[in-house]
Amino acid sequence: MRAGIVPWTDREPKTYIRTNRNHHPDRLNHAPDKSDTALLLIDVINDLEFDGGEKLLTQALPMAAALSELKARAKRAGIPAIYANDNFGRWRSDFPRLVQYCLGEKIRGKPIVAQLAPDPDDYFVLKPKHSAFYQTNLDILLNYLGVSTLILTGMAADICVLFTANDAYMRDLQLIVPPDCVASERAEQNRLVLKLMQRVLKAEIKPSRKIQFNSQPKLGKGAHPPRKRAIREESGQRLGKLP
Repeated sequence: MRAGIVPWTDREPKTYIRTNRNHHPDRLNHAPDKSDTALLLIDVINDLEFDGGEKLLTQALPMAAALSELKARAKRAGIPAIYANDNFGRWRSDFPRLVQYCLGEKIRGKPIVAQLAPDPDDYFVLKPKHSAFYQTNLDILLNYLGVSTLILTGMAADICVLFTANDAYMRDLQLIVPPDCVASERAEQNRLVLKLMQRVLKAEIKPSRKIQFNSQPKLGKGAHPPRKRAIREESGQRLGKLP
């Protein structure tokens, strides 16, 4: 009989084998970082050359400044940054080329990309659809890293960030969404989707400045991830009032 399967007629107490998403060792050292928290930047490498892109740029400029600061603090604490991005090269480009293209002089999204360009040790996945999980290697990457909490950032909050949040919730990941680090074409759309993620997906909505990190050193091959949480909760209520 397989572990965890108990016949209906067996009324004796049983010990079940419990599993979680962090139990697989990274035997081949695919992901050198170990952290129970990761920062996910969704579609921030973006040319914004589409209908509504100009409106999104207006909302995303302050987001980029706040997210740049959050990412810098996270990296100092050893929290890995993962870029999840659409492939605007229509499957004929890679991520470095996408960054280079978006930094072009006449590209609408350049002011965003200039503030949020990836560092050499950041991770990235290219996604074919709205969710960062759909048909990508994000799930296995998070598993190797040992991630149980995702900080979701990027744009658009009411489309790709929301789709990603849905999939993360279905995988039992804890979600933190800083409202100053996500953007939609209109501020009202942003406010409504944050309320939705808070109510339905149990996401913690808190400004980026209130997210505090405990340092997590990078570990070598064969090392074990730290047990303590990377995020130290603020005192007071878990879910704050939305802006």
